This record gives sequence, structure tokens and C-alpha cells, in this order.
Amino acid sequence: MAPGLDFFKSSETTDAPVVQISADAEPGTDGASPAPEVTPKPDVYYNARFDPKNFLEGELSFDAATRLRQLLARPGIVIAPGICDGISARCALEAGFDCMYQSGAATTASRLGMPDLAIATLNDFVQSAQMVCSLSPSTPVIADADTGFGGTAMVARTVYQYIRAGVAGMHIEDQVQTKRCGHLMGKQVVSREEFLTRIRAAVIARDSFPGGSNFVVIGRTDSAQVLGMEEAVIRLKLAADAGADVCFIEGVKTAELLTSTVEALKPKPVLVNVISGGLTPSFTCKEAEALGAKIIIFSLVSCVAAVHGIRAAMQSLKKTGTDFSSAKGMDPKAFFEVMGLEDVVSLDARAGGSSFDIV
Repeated sequence: MAPGLDFFKSSETTDAPVVQISADAEPGTDGASPAPEVTPKPDVYYNARFDPKNFLEGELSFDAATRLRQLLARPGIVIAPGICDGISARCALEAGFDCMYQSGAATTASRLGMPDLAIATLNDFVQSAQMVCSLSPSTPVIADADTGFGGTAMVARTVYQYIRAGVAGMHIEDQVQTKRCGHLMGKQVVSREEFLTRIRAAVIARDSFPGGSNFVVIGRTDSAQVLGMEEAVIRLKLAADAGADVCFIEGVKTAELLTSTVEALKPKPVLVNVISGGLTPSFTCKEAEALGAKIIIFSLVSCVAAVHGIRAAMQSLKKTGTDFSSAKGMDPKAFFEVMGLEDVVSLDARAGGSSFDIV
């Protein structure tokens, strides 16, 4: 058996023959006859290593994926602001956030200056993740993985490259390959079967990673706007059975729907994505926690703020001919301090260098 596959066990596999009921059977009789085929129950993933009880106690790990599992197992909602580049990541860390979210939309906008319409590639996402995760290696980063960028082999490759980059967890969705932002209209989704194939590929890749990994696999469905909430919940239940550690329902439109989704998916933790002006209400962190969500992400918080701030600065420069007002008193050294200046200077001094005695 291939590495990782041994964690998929049939929940109630039986050697008894399947019973078929004859359409001509008389009332009060079963009209049963044995069928030649044996049909086991659907496979359900279980890996005792990832039982939340294993992550309830002890100091927070320096391994980001393990730390994310600890945060998920312990009380309180996990708040992950969306980041789009190194500057936004530094600002999130400075603000004291314990987790960050690498948004696909923000990555596409920041790296390519393009909309979230399946334009960015795996290489774009991985390169961004490598940089972001290196800034604070123990701080969990949850990364968007879109549709997995192809078939099962590409899903597995995505998992491997994300783990190597230092990403703590990723979400993979059920949109078609020509996907779009989950808060735009006109979405299309693949079949349940194809979605589950993506989830299984991610789980198998994680479990077969050399040396082991606590990488968190998050199943996301965009089907609520296409096929309805009932189908969305069914897909997430199936994703959980296939090994997803967390369930992500995109575009949930009311507090009541979020609550009912959380109840239906227990004990799996649920992630909610809040985008101002998007399909989901602008829940606060406390509101989302009260409704039962375990993770809340604010996908566009940094890049929307960047557009407003940079646009205002550019318009001011164009109008006044100076950047004095937009700088708001921040000189170059103050800017570099946000970017980790003191850490670099300290490292040089501790190594015996003198290059940055004066900066």
C-alpha cells in the first residue's frame, strides 16, 4: 500500500452480500436475493496522530503546522488577517496576530497586478509563501491553494511545495480550473467526486511527506451559490470523511446559516471568510466565535487598505508635488524598523560583524 493510504479505513465494511429487493415482492415479504457484488461503506479517513486531544496541552510548538493544530484544539477563535506581501505580513506580525492568511486574490493582485481569475500559478503562490513564512517561521500561515492547480499529481505537488515553504495549512476548493474569487458571481463547481479526489490527494501527499508533517488540510466548497446550502454541507461532510481537518464554506450569507453549518459539521472546525462588501456579512471576530466558527480570515484586509493608502498618496503627490503629507512623519529608518531592521543589525553584531554599527 502506498504511503498515506493506510489511514483510509472502511467505516463499516462487511463481507455480507448486498441485499436487493425485488420490485415484485408481496407486501409482508422481503423478496430478497443475494447480489454477486460486495459494496463496502465509503472510506473514512482516520489518523490517531491528528486527534485534537494530542494538541491540547504543552507549550506552543515552534513548528508552524503543529502550532496551528494546537490553536485549533484549544479555546478561542483563530484570527488570520489576509496578507498580500512582505510589508503587510510585517504589519500583521507587528500588530500581534498569531496566524496569517495568504489570500489567493491578494497574492494575484500583489505579484501580478491582476484580478483573481485563475491567472496566478503554483509558482507564484509558493514563492510568495516562502518569503512570508520566512519572516516568522513559527507563526502559522494558512495559504490559498485554489483548485490545486491541476489533477491529483499537481495537488500533491502543491502540498509538498507548501510544506517545504513553511506553510502550516492550505485550503483546496471545488471550483472548476478556470475559477474566480469566491465572492464574485458566475462560479462553477466540479462534481462531488472530483472535489473529493482533490481532498484525498492532498491528504495522501501530506501523510507521505518524508519525515512526517502536521500540515492542515482545509476543504473549501463554493457550491452554496451554485447548488444551494444543503449541497454545500453535504460536500463538506464528505470532505471531512476524506480527511479534511477543517471545513471552509465560502459565501455563507447569514448568521443563521453559519450556525446551522457549524452544527451540521461538528466536531470538525469551520472556517469563515469575511470580505467587506462580499457575500458574507461583516462578522466581527467575537460574533463569528459566538456563532461557532473556529477560524476567521479577512482575505482582502491588507490589499484593500493598500489600494486606499497608495491611491491617496499618489493622488496627493500628483497634486502637491511632494510626499510630505502622505509620509506622516515616517522616515526611512522608521520604515525599515517595521521591516525587521533591529533583527538584522543584532545578528550582524552577535556574529562579530561591524557593518551596521551605525545605521
